[in-house]
Amino acid sequence: MLFVEYYSMVDKLSTRLQGPVMPATPSVDAQFLDTLHQNIQDAHAALRPAVSITPLLHSPRLSALTGCEVLLKCEHLQHTGSFKFRGASNKMRLLPAEARKQGVIAASSGNHGQALALAGKMAGVPVKVYTTTGASAYKTEAMRALGAEVVCLPTDPLSAELEAARQAKAQGVPFVSPYNDLQVIAGQGTIGMELLEQAPDLDAVFVAVGGGGMISGIGAALRVLKPGTEIIGCWPANDPTLQQSLKAGEIIELDACETLSDGTAGGVEPGSITFPLCQALLTDTVLVSEDEIRCAMRDIASSERWIIEGAAAVAVAGMQRLAERYQGKRVAVILCGRNILLEKFLEAVQ
Repeated sequence: MLFVEYYSMVDKLSTRLQGPVMPATPSVDAQFLDTLHQNIQDAHAALRPAVSITPLLHSPRLSALTGCEVLLKCEHLQHTGSFKFRGASNKMRLLPAEARKQGVIAASSGNHGQALALAGKMAGVPVKVYTTTGASAYKTEAMRALGAEVVCLPTDPLSAELEAARQAKAQGVPFVSPYNDLQVIAGQGTIGMELLEQAPDLDAVFVAVGGGGMISGIGAALRVLKPGTEIIGCWPANDPTLQQSLKAGEIIELDACETLSDGTAGGVEPGSITFPLCQALLTDTVLVSEDEIRCAMRDIASSERWIIEGAAAVAVAGMQRLAERYQGKRVAVILCGRNILLEKFLEAVQ
């Protein structure tokens, strides 16, 4: 099976920080993608009713403004306020009995940690989350409220992620990456299964990208279900590490600037499976400015009466930036989360 083969590679690649050992990147060929799609199908069937099927709603105002038929996939209405609960639930579902007793370690700026905390609480699995002191206080408090132990480090997100992986290896417990984990990716891929059940004739899907787990899962699902659907990765121009890595042909480090899209912020760990998956599955990429993110947040609040976080607005802004290309076509935008401080949201949309 795909996951067994993947995790058997875990001791083959050392990281630049000489501590944890990251998984080697398997070759992403047609057979690999077919098996990933099968695992997405399995997750789609197994995760109900714990994981909600979120609405896919037509936006008359955004459609009129852009000239596209705009459908909004409401992952901000998923449990814990983001799509991350899908991957976390699938990971918990597949944990061996011994690992359930020991618990898991993760790294997160907030949404992955909240999702894993709730999934762990429901499954009776202890969860420890490493994050940075710069992470959203709203999100770290939410993780603790859901029962997770939270460790805040005065460092950048990628370093916190690598430290979490180091600690997991030292303690002999599973490390649950927010994106570099095929079981997590399969859970996120259930969004793609729902999209085609709700709108079989989509022309394109716009997805905000951080580490690439969600867009890899959606792309793997749609590759089989509707191969002609374009998969557009959207990044904040202030922090497009994976997008620049795809351009460079290898995972690179980037000196990022601050962004409203904290859910996509941070580097990509060495050897991440999402890198070759994105190479194989993405149709195009687009970068959006902080002003475009703010405008997209305001547009959704004005037209739909929803609060969304910066990462969700990145996908909206990406669609708006490329709208001329999709005139008269049916496009879906993934509203990936709503977890933002009210004060920060109000400041952004004023």
